[in-house]
Amino acid sequence: MEYDLELDRIVSQIKKENPKIVCIQLPDGLKPEAGRIQERIESKTNSKVIIWAGSCFGACDIPEINGADLLIQFGHSKLIR
Repeated sequence: MEYDLELDRIVSQIKKENPKIVCIQLPDGLKPEAGRIQERIESKTNSKVIIWAGSCFGACDIPEINGADLLIQFGHSKLIR
């Protein structure tokens, strides 16, 4: 099954914000896609991408990240404002 990870939208947002370091947080089921996501973002932006290797249990599970300018979380639930 192919998922729409909205990578074009993510790249567009990164270009707007221009962070130096982007941290990507993925649930375990999407971790095999981490390299593809990292490669796509880095090839289309000036940002360095790091992958959060810890667990991700949903929108409320935000890691404490030192050094990253932007966190992008792929989860199973939308964060409701």
